[in-house]
Amino acid sequence: MTATAAPPELPRAFLDALSADFPGDFVTRDADELLEYGRDWTREFEPAPAAVCFPRTTDEVARVVRLCADHQVAIVPSGGRTGLAGGAVAAAGELVVSLSRMNRIGDVDPLSRTVRVQAGAVTQAVHEACAPHGLTWPVDFASKGSSQIGGNISTNAGGVKVIRHGHTRQWVLALEVVTATGDVLELNGDLEKNNTGFDLRQLFIGGEGLLGVITEATLRLDRLPDDRSVLLFSADDLDAVLGLFEAARTSGLLLSAYEFFTDKCAARLQRHRGLAPPFASSAPSYALVEVEGASPEDLADWIERALERDGIRDGVLAQSAAQAHQLWQLREGISESLAATGLPHKNDVALPLRALAPFCGELDDVFDRLYPGWEVCLFGHVGDGNIHINVMKPDELDNEEFFRRAHEADRAIFELVQSHGGSISAEHGVGLLKKDFLHYTRSAAELDMLRAIKRALDPNNLFNPGKVFDL
Repeated sequence: MTATAAPPELPRAFLDALSADFPGDFVTRDADELLEYGRDWTREFEPAPAAVCFPRTTDEVARVVRLCADHQVAIVPSGGRTGLAGGAVAAAGELVVSLSRMNRIGDVDPLSRTVRVQAGAVTQAVHEACAPHGLTWPVDFASKGSSQIGGNISTNAGGVKVIRHGHTRQWVLALEVVTATGDVLELNGDLEKNNTGFDLRQLFIGGEGLLGVITEATLRLDRLPDDRSVLLFSADDLDAVLGLFEAARTSGLLLSAYEFFTDKCAARLQRHRGLAPPFASSAPSYALVEVEGASPEDLADWIERALERDGIRDGVLAQSAAQAHQLWQLREGISESLAATGLPHKNDVALPLRALAPFCGELDDVFDRLYPGWEVCLFGHVGDGNIHINVMKPDELDNEEFFRRAHEADRAIFELVQSHGGSISAEHGVGLLKKDFLHYTRSAAELDMLRAIKRALDPNNLFNPGKVFDL
């Protein structure tokens, strides 16, 4: 993509008010910055924002929202832009409200195990601020070095530790949000117990920016985990990976992560970063396992039994923190490697655990029928039923034709997801990419209710219009 020649027009009175009422560096219409801040990791939509603003305080967010409401200028809230559903794409002349300058991290409260942060705080920076206190915000994923807390909350981010700690919504105690009227709401007031009607926080957690702008949050913290052991196993297939997961869960070991990837992912990783599983020969499937606080004796006993299981070919236990990091890179480096070695069309689906293996087998049948020979790279958090489907562009197709055909395949994929009682989005949201398929996961009555909530809280469709569903 290249920078657009000229941004879409905004009302002159609106631009004059921005210049008069806000600092000189508050807004930009530079073409390169519009391109950068007008998109997320999705590369299937052409960004076309009218301008980008960079508030530093909640008051500035509230004032710019009121100004937008007065002039009917649509808003796209923007965090670290690491999403994969087009939820932070500004494609229709919107004003992007970037929270990147609102990155303050407050003091950690060891008594309540909380920390107050602005929405633009980077996830990894929050982890690092909490670590000296023996605490952590236990939401973790490969993009933590650039993702921001506001975006994590707006998409109810999952990641690699969901089987141990759950999703983001379990770790948000309080929110400060700016509504479509420019009002500032403090939701929950840092209370552990507050049984006074609807919990309005939950409308904004996972709300994809449709109802307001999250500006601050009080995050729940947990203790840093005990010694962690990281293992990698090679396996014949996903059935063997899932069988090993069941064995791990029933062993008494405390699992903090259980990840899966295929040989196609491993090959792309080796091409891009020169990393490969530390085994004498390759295998169709791999399982990365992280365990907390296991004694060496218990771990050795379980590994011995694991290697005796049908379908498990080999296994290795990291002997140092450096080796553990190297094993994790085999999983966390996959997305980057797929993008660096080709053009992936991504899907992020969730299935009941019992349906994972049948679904993946039938997924192969879908592509054998529609597009034989296409490369499909699978990886994900199989411990919580989340599979990332990456369809790689064949060399002979141009980008436009590839995405057209991939979207045709999406319908068959989501019909398959629906038949197994799954969700078309496990952790990246709906955004623009999946809005046409939301009915595969949500009933007509649910969609009516979602639209009713949007109309009630944002009657002028100010926030992230056209995302998730159409009004």
